[in-house]
Amino acid sequence: MPITAVATRYAHALADVVTGSASPLRPENALAELRAFEAVLRGSAELQNALTTPAVPAGRKRAVVARIAGLLSLSQVTRNFLFVLVDKRRIGDLANILQSLEVVLDERLGFARAEVMAARELSAEQRAALSAELERISGKRIRARFGVDAALVGGVVARIGSTVYDGSLRGQLDSLQQRLSTEG
Repeated sequence: MPITAVATRYAHALADVVTGSASPLRPENALAELRAFEAVLRGSAELQNALTTPAVPAGRKRAVVARIAGLLSLSQVTRNFLFVLVDKRRIGDLANILQSLEVVLDERLGFARAEVMAARELSAEQRAALSAELERISGKRIRARFGVDAALVGGVVARIGSTVYDGSLRGQLDSLQQRLSTEG
């Protein structure tokens, strides 16, 4: 699902609040709380319908959100943000807003996102070593997401922004082939 400009605006607004010096809520806690609420919302089609349909008055929707927020022990900042989403009929955009918020907070906190694909599942030690090496190469703190790509014969391929670091066996063979063809 593509992130919309509206989702990005809401994400920036919340990021402004939680990264402010007077914020009672840390950015990672805001993310965790919104993820918890979004998981509850995603898990119930009836709840999604009740919070997104225009037939249910905003006051009732706020009461439902307040009840769930109480059960999840959400902070006042998160509750107020969810109330704004209900009032502006944007609660259905929560998944996109959350996705955008993760990106915005990473940027503001100085993290670069890396997508790392390996031929097989990497151990915790391998992940840590690879993250450290990507931080050294990029000069940035890295928040890596790891995955497995069965098409890779061996090694890893990492993408940070538009830069691709190809340490796969296929990449090395392609590089060797290219060097041999230019020499001959």
